Amino acid sequence: MKILIINGPNLNLLGTREPEIYGTLTMETYLEQLRARFAEVEIDLYQSNSEGAIIDKLHSARGAYAGVVLNAGAYTHYSIAIADAIRAVSPLPVVEVHISNVAAREEFRRRSVIAPACRGSIVGFGMMSYDLAVEALTKEAAL
Repeated sequence: MKILIINGPNLNLLGTREPEIYGTLTMETYLEQLRARFAEVEIDLYQSNSEGAIIDKLHSARGAYAGVVLNAGAYTHYSIAIADAIRAVSPLPVVEVHISNVAAREEFRRRSVIAPACRGSIVGFGMMSYDLAVEALTKEAAL
């Protein structure tokens, strides 16, 4: 089974970006741990600060992956184009994740325009949000 993680804007700076919110773990270090926990799953990571590149990657995931874990970063709150891309790759399941509890942050972060297009959303569990999303996708695929 293959799962793709797509990280959006500024998530390339995990480990140094606002550590009080996002922690001090880099995505590269975390990815090693995630791959060890899910050794039976091939996990690929893609990160882009560009909305169009994220859309292109979603399009290319159809038929190549069993599911996508998507942390769209700030695009979560206003990218109708990414929401449309998620719908366009259906039935590929896409799970929205956020490291922080976006509902407990600034008002503008409380609305996700991509959530209605996603299979589900996992927020607020730190980097473990990715674990939970991978676990959900693997269990769903086994049904």
